[in-house]
Amino acid sequence: MLERISKFFKKDKNSDFSGGYVFGPSEHSLSPEMINRDARKIVDVLQKAGHEAYVVGGCVRDLLLGLKPKDFDVATSAKPWEVKALFRRSRIIGRRFQIVHVQFSREIIEVTTFRSNENQSNSKNRRQQTDSGMLTRDNVFGSIEEDASRRDLTVNALYYDPSDNSIHDFTRGLDDVDDRIIRIIGDPSTRFREDPVRLLRVARFAAKLDFEIEPNTAKPMRHRAGDLQQVSPPRLFDETLKLFMSGNGLITFKLLLKYKLFEYIVPQLNPMLNDQQGQPLKLVGQALINTDKRIRNSQRVTPAFIYAALLWPVVQRLASNYEKNGNSPPYALSKAAGDIIAAQVPVTAIPKRFTIPMREIWDLQLHLKRRGGNRAKRLAEHPRFRAAYDFILLREQAGEDLDGLGDWWTQYQDVDEDQRQSMAEDVLNKDKKPKRRRRRRNQSPKPDNG
Repeated sequence: MLERISKFFKKDKNSDFSGGYVFGPSEHSLSPEMINRDARKIVDVLQKAGHEAYVVGGCVRDLLLGLKPKDFDVATSAKPWEVKALFRRSRIIGRRFQIVHVQFSREIIEVTTFRSNENQSNSKNRRQQTDSGMLTRDNVFGSIEEDASRRDLTVNALYYDPSDNSIHDFTRGLDDVDDRIIRIIGDPSTRFREDPVRLLRVARFAAKLDFEIEPNTAKPMRHRAGDLQQVSPPRLFDETLKLFMSGNGLITFKLLLKYKLFEYIVPQLNPMLNDQQGQPLKLVGQALINTDKRIRNSQRVTPAFIYAALLWPVVQRLASNYEKNGNSPPYALSKAAGDIIAAQVPVTAIPKRFTIPMREIWDLQLHLKRRGGNRAKRLAEHPRFRAAYDFILLREQAGEDLDGLGDWWTQYQDVDEDQRQSMAEDVLNKDKKPKRRRRRRNQSPKPDNG
């Protein structure tokens, strides 16, 4: 796939690359037919209106690697309002970073205007930064060369023009695709400070593509990890879903630990992961293994289950402490769940539509043990039963001893109604404790007053 590119760079590795390079049809493996039809149509409309326009970013990278792109984006010299004027079904979104959503049929294509790194002080849309260097607004428009220089990774800064089947490369991104390297564009420390989410993107793309992180890019990552505390909780929640629900969760998790990033995502859990043989690390690792398998098999995954696994060790520990203080197990678990979620939401703003099922999964961990008599049938009909049952299996896979609870519920689901009733009755009889007989009081003999 990359043979032609490789030959070019091996021949001209030290050539002057200022101003970038345009790769013609004979120098790469892409063709217009590989590009999403709606994206091609948008590029065509923009170019006919006199604007520059290209398919850009991850879709170009993935096609070069023989992967199926998740989506297709377009970059153009047209301003957002000029793009909107050309497409009836379009709208401008975003304040910090304005983009246009253009819709054809069911698909939405993101169209971005070329950005510049220049700070136009007289413009109401000038770049705005906090004292720490984090960008809060970035709507200063520029040329394609400037746009390439302000993108995050070299492998994401490739511009494809389907009208003449050419690739425009300003950062040696094709070189890094060929060498399987993740490299930040510009000074890594500055770029991470501008937007700390780039730290997570470096880890995520290295895991997704099985690429190495370039040494200069990796060097400041641990030092800048604390900047993740400046990222808004809703945005950090969205980013964690990309980290753990893209099919490469386990590899990503290991990179997050390596570069000290995980402690700013789930800070309550992080101290419990120091023991390499400990239950918390095994549980989280197994949860991500299972999630990756489900995604590969096109099975449903939910943030509620992921976060239930990430926070369960902390909930367990706190619930145990509450029990030691004399609280009943159900109350202790419920109180611990509430406290742990309340502490996590300011970090990653988990919506209530996920925190409620998380608590139900945790609550059912106790209830699934009490399965005698009619309880088993009622539990099996609970809307959250399947997730709670999977969670029991996860805990056992991670090495926790639950006295065969997972096997019991697996068998219960595989047998007919009569056998289910018999299984439940057996548990009930086993749980019944023999009644203790009252001991008679010893009556003292009455005194003889005769």
